[in-house]
Amino acid sequence: MQLAQIYIPSAGQRLGLVDDGRIVDLTAAEPSLGSFLDLLEAAGGKAAVVKEIAAVAAAKADSGEVFSYHEFDRAPADDEPHLLMPVHAPEVWGFGVTYKRSAEARDADVAKTMDSSASIYDRVYHSDRPECFFKATPPRCVGPHGPIGIRSDSELTATEPELAYVLGAEREIVGYTICNDVSAWDLERDNPLYLPQSKIFSGCCALGPVITLAAGGPDPYDLEITCRIIRGGEPLYEDSTNSGRIGRTFEELNEYLYRDNPVPVGTVVSTGTGIMVPNEHNLIPGDVVEIGIEGIGVLSNPAVRLGKLK
Repeated sequence: MQLAQIYIPSAGQRLGLVDDGRIVDLTAAEPSLGSFLDLLEAAGGKAAVVKEIAAVAAAKADSGEVFSYHEFDRAPADDEPHLLMPVHAPEVWGFGVTYKRSAEARDADVAKTMDSSASIYDRVYHSDRPECFFKATPPRCVGPHGPIGIRSDSELTATEPELAYVLGAEREIVGYTICNDVSAWDLERDNPLYLPQSKIFSGCCALGPVITLAAGGPDPYDLEITCRIIRGGEPLYEDSTNSGRIGRTFEELNEYLYRDNPVPVGTVVSTGTGIMVPNEHNLIPGDVVEIGIEGIGVLSNPAVRLGKLK
């Protein structure tokens, strides 16, 4: 089962069930379900109950509360129906260097830029403690077709396509979505202590297009992940990986995330990238990034230079 948050000009934000190219307006059928966070609260943060409540609401919907998904899959505008972020997560956290390929590529860059043989990323990949960082709050995030940001002080901002999960109560994973962990690599490579500035800024995080519920959903450790960068209407770069190549379990990531740290229900956790875009394909204004994950969908976002975002 897949859920999306949608915008209807005459009605505002709604929660919808996505099924076979259609969106069923759950909010029309059950007004208390105005958002995914409302659904989580009603379900007590339990994955199985989330699915049950959504199914009951969908069964109550009439034909006038069903729309074409294609009608909403467009750039956001106040006078047009469109997809929103699938959840306005109170917090977004990220884990890094969870794929071996990521560790190797980043170590090579550190050796070049810092003239150092210290294998800091490889050390993290093999250590007990993973890299964990705060990523975003809702004002820093965008949904499908929303503009991702290129920092005004960065010349090497890159896309990091990642599988992400949504947390319910008691560390339970209630669903999965796509995260574009946009990062200013040149800042981080200049000095690892600049990591927060590399990771946190306006438009640094794109989420969507939907949440695929964990209950009865696909195996999260066997999903094909693809990334495309389109420039001037033409494909510039494409690569793929499989979530099964991740070096840590989500339970392990959660163990460190929750350690001495209060994590709100509805938090999104991005699990790291296994696709390292070459430096020569850094983002420039006008690029469009498409990230696809099997069983979830395709998240598409244009890139803009910051200073043009409001």
